[in-house]
Amino acid sequence: MYEAFYGLKEKPFSIQPDPDFLYFGRRHAYAFAMLEFGIKNGAGFSVLSGEIGCGKTTLIRHLLNSLATSHVVGLVYNTHRDIADLLEWIMLAFGLPYEGKSRVALFDTFQRFLIEQHGLGKRVLLIVDEAHNLNPDALESLRMLSNINADKHQLLQVILVGQPQLKNMLTQPELQQFAQRVAVDFHIKPFEASDVMNYIQHRLAIAGRKTPLFAAAACARIAEISRGIPRSINILCDTVLVYGFAAESETISLALVEEVLKDKAEFGTLPPTV
Repeated sequence: MYEAFYGLKEKPFSIQPDPDFLYFGRRHAYAFAMLEFGIKNGAGFSVLSGEIGCGKTTLIRHLLNSLATSHVVGLVYNTHRDIADLLEWIMLAFGLPYEGKSRVALFDTFQRFLIEQHGLGKRVLLIVDEAHNLNPDALESLRMLSNINADKHQLLQVILVGQPQLKNMLTQPELQQFAQRVAVDFHIKPFEASDVMNYIQHRLAIAGRKTPLFAAAACARIAEISRGIPRSINILCDTVLVYGFAAESETISLALVEEVLKDKAEFGTLPPTV
């Protein structure tokens, strides 16, 4: 809609996770470095947590794009509290047969799969998204799977991704044994105010706009309203660009941001920080 008017080749502020737009602020750079370290050093469990909309999924997708072809990756993303044993979901994630099998048969099949992949020089990586939804029994079933080793080699590596509740859950006494298996953990916090302008300019540049578009005061106000959460920044910036296009405004000013916020407060169904 507004792309041609602002010299953009695509929308810069989509809320869909897109690793091409990943902005490496200090905290995201540290988080990525820790995940890479865990994978390269054979960590059994790595944990990545952060607020809703802080870019965890985008970071994971960037990680997947950077993995060598020697990695076999399975993704479990539809977690919920009623799952007491993750093994069937893990089998599904790796395309292994699971229907009609006993718990013992499932374990044996998965163990053979891990050993086979190790023999082929492959490394098996399981990513569990929305892991804060899991209950302690499901996490314990994951811990038991991590006991499948070949001498000093860890045959299964697991990355748990979730909201801050995951971080809190792993401190519970009943999960002490599990927590002791976590070799790498990092909690992503929202951007600091100074990062927000760089984030906005970065996404505009990836979308094709090299010259400044958002005024410094507009970025500062967006940082304040969004509380530094990338998804909230994207939603607000996208709306502001629609207003700017409608008003034929060549730059995005503080006044334009304030107009959007005023209209969202008066006419919107959701608060402007969502």
